[in-house]
Amino acid sequence: MLFNSIEFIIFFPLVTVLYFLVPYKFRWLLLLLASCFFYAAFIPSYLLILFFLIIIDYFAGLLIEIKLNKKFWLTISIIANVLLLGLFKYYDFFISNINQITGSDFILLHWILPIGLSFHTFQSMSYTIEVYRGRQKAIRHAGYYALYVMFYPQLVAGPIERPQNLFPQFFKEQKFSSQKLYEGLRLMAWGFFKKLVIADRIGHFSDAVFSNPTQAGTLTTWLAIFFFSIQIYADFSGYTDIAIGAARCMGINLSLNFNRPYQSANIREFWRRWHISLSSWFRDYVYIPLGGNRKGRLRKDLNLLITFIVSAFWHGAGWTFIVWGLLHGIYTLIYDNIKKYFAISIPAFFAWLLTCTCVAFAWIFFRASSINNAVQIIYKSVDFKAISFKNILEVPGANIELGNFSLAFSFCMIAYMFLIEKFTTPKMFELIFKKNMDIFIFSSSILLIIFFGVFQKSSFIYFQF
Repeated sequence: MLFNSIEFIIFFPLVTVLYFLVPYKFRWLLLLLASCFFYAAFIPSYLLILFFLIIIDYFAGLLIEIKLNKKFWLTISIIANVLLLGLFKYYDFFISNINQITGSDFILLHWILPIGLSFHTFQSMSYTIEVYRGRQKAIRHAGYYALYVMFYPQLVAGPIERPQNLFPQFFKEQKFSSQKLYEGLRLMAWGFFKKLVIADRIGHFSDAVFSNPTQAGTLTTWLAIFFFSIQIYADFSGYTDIAIGAARCMGINLSLNFNRPYQSANIREFWRRWHISLSSWFRDYVYIPLGGNRKGRLRKDLNLLITFIVSAFWHGAGWTFIVWGLLHGIYTLIYDNIKKYFAISIPAFFAWLLTCTCVAFAWIFFRASSINNAVQIIYKSVDFKAISFKNILEVPGANIELGNFSLAFSFCMIAYMFLIEKFTTPKMFELIFKKNMDIFIFSSSILLIIFFGVFQKSSFIYFQF
């Protein structure tokens, strides 16, 4: 079920009201059934995949805790999750490359990737790993464990939660709070604003340019790259805001997943602010187990590159994603080495501009359908002979609706989004804006959605992962 659908507008208030009406001891069941219904709205049969993983990891957690070949059962849990992810997401990629290189004709599966498979497999693995490390007690109640994997607000695209955060909140009776309800609804409205007013509006233009790169002019290409950089942030952080807001309405706090990443002054800061739950997952379960920074400079750099490449491959089975991850790994290594060996001080504005430019360049590979498509976009962006301030919004052969007014409006909304995020930090909010600004953000978000939202029921970008 999409958040931006009529079905969800009915589903969300109904589940939230029932959550506080039913006795506490039955709330887990209500949320579990609601989550099953939410996920079944995509492809009902794929619920079986979730149940399969839930059963394996539930029993693995119990067996790990009683120290019955704990390493063996952790391995079984990880293999089951990775194998399932590999079959659906990576099998065709590897086989098609083998067929292309060797001339063989191995059969491709062409299986439809279950929505959010990468997210809930990682959440499942974090549970068994934490039980293995002794940081989390195994959950005896199978229903609560199933709810941990399937909790509907963050089931499809995160945040990827750790068991230490969710289970104590599930086991605690949440009292209705008008303040939490208001905070949740305000955050949901802000998320819908990002998705419907910004991401879905500018996405049409960037899609058209990336689909027809040879037909676009230089400035048109630059605009498309900029728009996609904004689109993916507004789309993904918008989803996260809606998810966190929906959970907060029920008194449940999900983890912060975005913290103003485009305000970063360097690439390391960017990754501390972007998709925080995934970055911390790879740090704790990949980078540190590889040795982290404990085995010398060369090994640290290698561990960093491996982590970025694995993270990139998590996003998608394609060479474009690998290049995207490799670029970020190289950016980070360059930054680390310059910081260590050279006393270079860059003015804050230029440091921020350089960071955003590097991130935007890498997004080309993330968005491109192929390496060739990415190369075409890059070529067009530096084809200075094709620079023209006329017809910037035109892409021959593409049907796009972005006109001069919509362009100006989009820039205004993007500026509004970043200004609100910059000046509503907790300290600034408390000292200056207080409640009046809070109400303004809530009401303006709703009005902008009603009058300028793009209601085409388009999927969120990260659903494909």
